[in-house]
Amino acid sequence: MPLLRSAFIALSTNKSMRRFSESSSIGRKLSSRFVAGLEVEDALRAAEMLNNHGMSATLDVLGESVTNEAEAHRSAETYHRLLDAIAAKKLKSNISVKLTQMGLELSPDLAYTIAAGLTEHCRATGNFLRIDMEGSDLTQVTLDLVRHLHAREEYKGHIGIVIQAYLFRSEADIHQLIDDGIRVRLCKGAYQEPPSVAFAKKTDTDTNYVRLTGVLLSSPIYHGIATHDEAMIEAAKSYAKNQGIAPEHFEFQMLYGVRRDLQRRLVKEGYNVRIYVPFGREWYPYFMRRLAERPANVFFIAKNLIRA
Repeated sequence: MPLLRSAFIALSTNKSMRRFSESSSIGRKLSSRFVAGLEVEDALRAAEMLNNHGMSATLDVLGESVTNEAEAHRSAETYHRLLDAIAAKKLKSNISVKLTQMGLELSPDLAYTIAAGLTEHCRATGNFLRIDMEGSDLTQVTLDLVRHLHAREEYKGHIGIVIQAYLFRSEADIHQLIDDGIRVRLCKGAYQEPPSVAFAKKTDTDTNYVRLTGVLLSSPIYHGIATHDEAMIEAAKSYAKNQGIAPEHFEFQMLYGVRRDLQRRLVKEGYNVRIYVPFGREWYPYFMRRLAERPANVFFIAKNLIRA
């Protein structure tokens, strides 16, 4: 499985495969399990469906590492459209954004300006902006930007961040974020990182994930525990029960199309569940990272293609 994981992560950056996959009907069919569709309306329909099943959503416009300022502003405009539509339709949904899609690698100032505009829109509409975490080379600048925006009085509670449990630094980062009053989504991590900055063994990542879950749940802030790993979910539920932490104090977060049975079971058990709903034409890197996280998804997709 580690070899498959490395192979899919390598494929996620293969430009030729990306061009072919995103332009082909077979590629779109393969991705449809994990991607809500290509257009804003597809994502809104998915969010409404999830709301009808007792779950909230976070909408993500797929795309990263834009090559010019105009692309960054176009990506931001799609998010502004989403925020207006979410408010108009009264959906239980927020938005998730990657800073490289907002021009971070072109200019940190550009990314800050765009993120500030989205945070202001969230403030005006009573919504929330989650800044996704990317590779470890961008961890510090991402943290700095989120902390700087959240420090503005008018934006408190309207912007949060993602922390990856496989990074050695994450426990210290979480303590700082809690001190700042910033909401965290905890995930395991889906990028290929060197052993100098991240745990190489899944068991070590899992141990750290459980430890960080306890830190987050014990804080007074509403956090998201993002995992499909039933052992991690049971650990969170057990910790909350033993510490007298009410289910409404936190939420489980899961990916669109992954473990729908588990998503609905958690709702029936009384837990808050939020589904990460990606959409858009630039779906290939995201799709490959989902396969890297859980190579068994390859066999699941193949089985469903044969049935189709």
